[in-house]
Amino acid sequence: MFSHDTIWSAIDRLAERHQLTPSGLARRAGLDPTSFNKSKRLSADGRLRWPSTESIAKVLEATGATIDQFMSYMHPAQVGGSLPEGAFPPQSGTIPLLGFAQAGTGGFFDDGGFPAGQGWDVVEFPSSPDRRPGVYALEVQGDSMLPLYRDGDVLIVEPGAQVRRGDRVVVKTREGEVMAKVLMRQTARSIDLVSLNPDHANRSFDLTDVEWIARIIWASQ
Repeated sequence: MFSHDTIWSAIDRLAERHQLTPSGLARRAGLDPTSFNKSKRLSADGRLRWPSTESIAKVLEATGATIDQFMSYMHPAQVGGSLPEGAFPPQSGTIPLLGFAQAGTGGFFDDGGFPAGQGWDVVEFPSSPDRRPGVYALEVQGDSMLPLYRDGDVLIVEPGAQVRRGDRVVVKTREGEVMAKVLMRQTARSIDLVSLNPDHANRSFDLTDVEWIARIIWASQ
């Protein structure tokens, strides 16, 4: 359900996603820099002020975000901390586990990159999953991530987390390729990734070709 708070939270999250302040996001979209200031979200008499559809359209165009991505920022998993409906249910001490090869096939993730569907295994998590709703584990398969990650290592991944330059991330492309890389650079339209294994080339993608990006927060080694 849309609400005043979730709409504005989505704008704030979109700004954070592109390492901008709300004012910086408005400026990039060609709007008045104060358009998204918190002081503008209520009128002087306390009435709620909503961003216009034109303003939202302009920030989506300026950042290269899709309406689906913007909607996902209004999802409770992004703003309230609970798992998306239909996702893997929280379990005490365990989180869902999937192999990298399986992760490239369909049916295991929702549109936001959260675990969903059937066929997941489970693995013990070193801290309470309630503190990081939606986290899951990917098991490394093969030697493409040497020397940092070996075959059989388990990577704990947090979907929906803000990623910054230098973060280790898992990226899934719309063609079904899943890879663990280091985020070197991200713009409103593209990302540049550094390979963990020097024998494998660095990669660059248009964001339109990326299904989701998740931050690696822990690894069993």
